[in-house]
Amino acid sequence: MHLAIDIATKNVENGGGPFGAVIVKDNEIISQSFNTVTTSNDPTAHAEINAIRKACKAMETFDLSGCEIYSSCEPCPMCLSAIYWARIEKIYFAADRYDASNVGFNDSFIYNELSLPISERKIPIENLMKEEGQEPFELWRKSTIKIEY
Repeated sequence: MHLAIDIATKNVENGGGPFGAVIVKDNEIISQSFNTVTTSNDPTAHAEINAIRKACKAMETFDLSGCEIYSSCEPCPMCLSAIYWARIEKIYFAADRYDASNVGFNDSFIYNELSLPISERKIPIENLMKEEGQEPFELWRKSTIKIEY
């Protein structure tokens, strides 16, 4: 956890966001990263996402089972989703979402949006071509070369 916090602190000193993350497996650091949203102009480049990408590359897999993540702050909804998709088995964090909100990183609106029915969300969402959209799923179901995840 000290390393994740140190990474976040150094990132702020270099003009970046106050977030750092470290992924560990069997007490060995697999990857570490920091928030690069503003330096890469990528709104998905949160510390946890960057660390997940690096860990997957280092381990040559999309499945991080057996790994744990240490984050300087409670993961946002996007990062939390990525952590679940990566199958990381435990999350440790220092500051929480309320601490982040107090300095301008308020993701409570996303948590609120996700709990609303699609028809009530701020960004309009419309379901189009539902029948046609089944074709890729049908092909996936029948595929003999797929790699399940």
